[in-house]
Amino acid sequence: MSPWIWLAVAGAGAAGSVLRYAADAAVSTRSFTTFPVGTLGINLSGSLLLGLITGLSLYHAFPATPRIVIGSGFCGAYTTFSTFAFETVALAREGERLGAALNVAGNLVGCCAAAGIGLALAAV
Repeated sequence: MSPWIWLAVAGAGAAGSVLRYAADAAVSTRSFTTFPVGTLGINLSGSLLLGLITGLSLYHAFPATPRIVIGSGFCGAYTTFSTFAFETVALAREGERLGAALNVAGNLVGCCAAAGIGLALAAV
């Protein structure tokens, strides 16, 4: 791989992480719940985007380089499995077992569904 691709992935990763931080901060300041709405929204939207990019690559010959930059760089940094895991454990430790279960279901089922919707949108 070209060194430029590595730099592009790093730049997209930087943009994804900054956008994730900004989006979570914006949602958190407006949210009146302990449920991690920001992280769920970020993971859902990132999964949708990755599904769309993957679908464009599969169905419409979307070039490999932008797919790698957007998929691995941007989406990889924008979405966050570690924060989802931490927030789920925190909810459970605080006695919010239903919230923890809903967070797991929302992230696992919701993100798989969002990725599937992205693939379906790209197939059109």
